[in-house]
Amino acid sequence: MRFSSIEFTIGAVRPADLPAGGRSEIAFSGRSNVGKSSLINRLVQRKKLARTSSTPGKTQQLNYYLANDEFYLVDLPGYGYVRGGVGLRQTLAKIVEGYIADRAELCGVLQLIDARHGPTALDRQMIDWLQDAGKPFLLVFTKADKLSHNKLKQQFDRLDAQGSLAGISFVPFSAVDGRGKDDILGWIADALKGEAA
Repeated sequence: MRFSSIEFTIGAVRPADLPAGGRSEIAFSGRSNVGKSSLINRLVQRKKLARTSSTPGKTQQLNYYLANDEFYLVDLPGYGYVRGGVGLRQTLAKIVEGYIADRAELCGVLQLIDARHGPTALDRQMIDWLQDAGKPFLLVFTKADKLSHNKLKQQFDRLDAQGSLAGISFVPFSAVDGRGKDDILGWIADALKGEAA
C-alpha cells in the first residue's frame, strides 16, 4: 500500500461531527503518549501531518485524515491521562466507545502498546472490548527501538507465556527506524478489503 495523498479533514468531538459518505476507516487506538501520531506520520511519510507531543493527552478529538481520496485514518484520543481532567476523559471515552461499537465504516483498529512495558490494565480492557465487539485489530508494539533485539524477544516470550498474545496478531514497530511499517501497511490493505484477522 502507498499513500498518494493524505490530508487532515476534521476533528470530531461529537458523533454528529463524524464524516458522512461511507468511506472506510482505520482507527489508531492506545493510551496517551504511546505514539499514535508518530505511527501515522511514519506510515504516510509526512513528518508533521499528525501532531506529536511529549505531553500526554494532547489529542482530544477524533482526528480524520483522508488517504488517497478513498479512506480515512482516524487518530483516536488516548486513554488514561487527558489534559482537562476527569470530566473530559469520561466524555472522550464515551465518544470512542460509541465509535468503536457502532461505526459501520470502521474496518479495523491498530491497537498500540508501548513495547517497553507491555499491555497495561487499560490496554487489556481495550483488547477485550475489541474482541467482544468483533472488530479486526492488530497489536502494534511501539518504541521497539528502545529495546535490544534480545530484550524485545524476551518481552514477547513473556507475554506469550502469560497468554496475552494467544491468537492475536502483533507487530513490533519503531517510528525511528521504520521496522514493522510494511507489515502494518499490509494489514491495513487487508482490513480495507475485509480480509484482516
